[in-house]
Order: sequence, then C-alpha cells, then structure tokens
Amino acid sequence: MNEGISAAMRGRRFASMLAKEARQIVRDPSTFLIAFLLPVILLFLMGYGVNLDAAHTRIGLSLQDDSAAARSLAGAYQRSRYFDVRATGSLAELEHRLVGGDIRAIVVIPQDFGRQVARGGGTIQIVTDGALPNTASFAAAYAEGERATWAASQARDSGRALRPPIQVSARFWFNPELASRNFLVPGAIAVVMTMIGSLLTALVVAREWERGTMEALMATPIGMGEFLLSKVIPYFLLGLVSMTLCALLAVTVFAVPFRGSVFALFAISSVYLVPALGQGLLISAALKNQFVASQVALLTAFLPTMLLSGFVFEISSMPRVIQALTYIVPARYLIPQLQTVFIAGDDWRLFLPNMGVLLAFGVVLFALCVHATKRRIA
Repeated sequence: MNEGISAAMRGRRFASMLAKEARQIVRDPSTFLIAFLLPVILLFLMGYGVNLDAAHTRIGLSLQDDSAAARSLAGAYQRSRYFDVRATGSLAELEHRLVGGDIRAIVVIPQDFGRQVARGGGTIQIVTDGALPNTASFAAAYAEGERATWAASQARDSGRALRPPIQVSARFWFNPELASRNFLVPGAIAVVMTMIGSLLTALVVAREWERGTMEALMATPIGMGEFLLSKVIPYFLLGLVSMTLCALLAVTVFAVPFRGSVFALFAISSVYLVPALGQGLLISAALKNQFVASQVALLTAFLPTMLLSGFVFEISSMPRVIQALTYIVPARYLIPQLQTVFIAGDDWRLFLPNMGVLLAFGVVLFALCVHATKRRIA
C-alpha cells in the first residue's frame, strides 16, 4: 500500500516538474525563436542561398573568328544550361569584368578556329577566376565538355564520326539532377536538431543556478534521474516538432525527394537527440552560467556540426588529423542517415551502426552530466 502511494506521489511530482519546465518554455520567447524561426531561416539559406551547382555560371565569350564553326560553337555556349553568357567582346574587355567579379570565366574562340576545325582539330582558351577554386574547376570542366559535345555533334553531321571502341553511359543514382539542395537541406535539419538539443538545453540547468532555484530543487526528495528527465523530455519533444516542421518544408517548399519512411526519419532523429541533449545538459551543469554555457555550446556543438560533420565539406578531403577529430562529432553519424532517408530510402544496414554509435555517445554524456550535477540533499 505504501509503495503504491509512494509511486503515485513520485508520478505526480514528476508530472509537476514536467509542467514547470513546459511553462518555462512557453514563457521564454527565445525558445520559440531558436526552435521554429531560426530553423526556417536556416533552411531557406541552405535551400536558396548556398548553391553548389554548376548551372548558370556567369562567363564571358570572346569570339575572335568569324567562321561558321566559330559562330556555331559560340551559339552552343549561349544555349547551354550550364552557362550564363553575360558579356562578349575583346579579351581585354572581358578580363576587366573577370577582375571585377561580374563573370567567373572567359571562353576565347581564337582567330584560326575555323581552319583548325577544317583540319580535324579545334582548340579554345578557357580563362577562369582562380580566387574561387571550386567555381574555376567547374567552369573549366564544363566549358571543355561543351566544346567536346559540340565537336562530336559536328562530326556526326558531317559523317566523319567514328564509333568509339568504348562508350560511357553515365547514370547518377538517387540525385539525377545533381542538385545540391537535395543534400544540403537534409544536412541543415541536423544543424537544427543540434541547435535545439545542445544550445537550448545548455541553458536549462544554468538557469536554475542563476535564479537560485537549484537549491530549492536540491531540498526536494526528487531523484537525479527524475530531475534530468524532467529537463530533457520537453526539449526532446520540441526537437521532434521542429524536425517535423523542417522535413515538411524540405519536401513541400524545396521539393527535396523523400524516399524513405516516416518511421525511419523519427527513429534516426530521436536517437540523435539523445547525445545532443546530453551534451547540452553537461555544458549547463558544468558551467552554471547561461551566457558562458551558450558560447561553449556554439563552439562545441554548432560549429563542429557545420564544419566537421561532412555537411558542407567532404571529410575525406580534410587533413588526417581533422578526419580523426570528426569521429567524436555526433552529427557525422546523423547527416549520412538523413541524406539517405530523403534521397535514397531506408537502409537499416547503414542506420543501425550509426544509431548505435549515437546511443553510446548519449550514454557517456548523460553519465558525465549526472556526475557534474552534484546533489547535496537526497
């Protein structure tokens, strides 16, 4: 009988703690800004502001030959979906526009281009802006590809085309359009969950210390597990709601394909929130100051998720020391799962090992959090 009464009292006490934390979330406008407004802004920045596609690169065209072949090639560049021919004229004029950033590359069709084509050749000059290495590489590769496509078409029209011994048929799985939005937007969802999981919860325990309510909580018979769960559960649910909003925007507004299952998406997100919330609580419990905790959360959670998770920069292209450092960034194990569930579908052979690593991170972080949140009164 006493055990039943005690369990009922613990249940009511825990419910009261949850209600207290929920009211705190509702009263704090910054929570809604971080949970709902910032995710939308971030998605729009990643969906529209950050573009890694090579389409519509601004170039200049210097046509120095008046032959039919030169005019035909110039027309091919002007019709290409990869280029936006912003200017034509002499090389000197276009160089000035390249220096000013108005164009990113110059295609020069030389004076004797027509004679070269008649002899079975045909070379062009491609000048790129080396200050932007990625754009320069894309522009040079696509400009040469456009010339090669044009040359093959000319050869077919003249009957001189020979069937090559090997024909290459390129297929791009999962993302045939090679649209960067399709992998940037799912990656942005990981950043959103990091902000909610780590940044918001980094303020939770520190707020109790700053307001002097932590001592009152210590004087209550609430257990450490109840205390931490009452802090974690509201933000866990808030993180899932924000993730759902981001996923709906990704599919409906940004037209990102969703080929996986809703169950897989929620399972992956739920598991990731465990280490994210644990990291935020650990920072909050260890520092006991909201301002310092928020800064540490930005440095240890938000920035690594942006820079060291493979979200924007390929991990394989990083120095080996930095590659080794990425293994302790939880978002490294989330972003491939989100990108897969959106553009490829469910692959539990990929999901389960990564989810196991995330759960292990969560166990370690919550254990450290319990150790850091010292109780004086049981």
